[in-house]
Amino acid sequence: MVAPDKFKGSLTAQDAALAIERGIRSAWPNREVVRLPMADGGEGTVDVFLASGWERVSTRVRGPLGDDVDAAFALSRASEPRAVVEMAAASGLALLQRARYDPLRASTFGTGELVREALARGARGVIVGLGGSATCDGGAGFLTALGARLLDEDGRDIEPGGAALERLASIDLRGLDARLRGVRFVGAADVDAPLLGARGASLCFARQKGASPADVARLERALARFADVAAASLGVDARDDTGTGAAGGLGFALRAFVGASLEPGVEIVADARDLSGLLEGASWCFTGEGSLDAQTLAGKTVLGVAARARAAGARTVAFAGRVERPAAVALAELGVRVVPIAEPSLALAESIARGGELLERAAARIARELGTVDGSGYEAGS
Repeated sequence: MVAPDKFKGSLTAQDAALAIERGIRSAWPNREVVRLPMADGGEGTVDVFLASGWERVSTRVRGPLGDDVDAAFALSRASEPRAVVEMAAASGLALLQRARYDPLRASTFGTGELVREALARGARGVIVGLGGSATCDGGAGFLTALGARLLDEDGRDIEPGGAALERLASIDLRGLDARLRGVRFVGAADVDAPLLGARGASLCFARQKGASPADVARLERALARFADVAAASLGVDARDDTGTGAAGGLGFALRAFVGASLEPGVEIVADARDLSGLLEGASWCFTGEGSLDAQTLAGKTVLGVAARARAAGARTVAFAGRVERPAAVALAELGVRVVPIAEPSLALAESIARGGELLERAAARIARELGTVDGSGYEAGS
């Protein structure tokens, strides 16, 4: 089984799977290989459902800083129409050049527009992929796109972005899209973080979106203010729920305002792709993603795939461009062999550019180390 996620900035999940397969076949020419690109709620999640036969729907929405962007979601027109929306397609960091990263102003408004279009197409169930965000607005923009009003003490609408939530005084839900009633929402989270605190949306994740230490502290105060006002408006406080810190706190808005369940994205994708069923009888599972780090252990693809492989009796190898030692140790304790693909002699930019070559080479080397396969499929050595 070959079931990697993307190697961000270098390889799509499909490209990574093809590179690993080429490496395996160079060492094990007679082995049956099943290729199954994966995702965990971030970029590539919609593609997984499109590969399963869902319809692609394209629309133009507002990007994280207000620019128009073309985005797509997956739609199933079964007896109960369902949609899969990827927040990264509308509000993702990949939509911005690094010089424009601005988590104080970035908004999830475009993600709300995607959901609004899915509702217009009749969706009665919506999966929202929570990963790859440029935002830290707690899902405030998402709610605004769906008709909510976030007001300051003078009754004026606050501007987009997480920083403006410091001035939030009240939330007016009277204009919230009536089509939301009766729609089942699921947030496909790639981390299990709460909204606030050391593992939360701002303190843990805002720096990678361009926040300075002062910005991080400001966003933490703003999100806490949002949570306070939301609790007063709704009578329910969701800030500590698992996954509410995903996607800059979009998980919080989904949970608190539309009653979404927040589930590990990799589990949703694994079920959609029948990973467990396809693993039956497999000897090895080769997976991987760009970086194996603390976030890996919080619910990303490698951890989810390894758990399914272990349950099926298959041994797991995980490739990565970057490996942090604590993650490698934790994965080793779960029986996962971790293999860095980067070569010390190469600069980072060159490693990223040559990601497919490096991944194929690493897969071939590991396959040779693990043993040879004859025509009957018998594996010698391990």
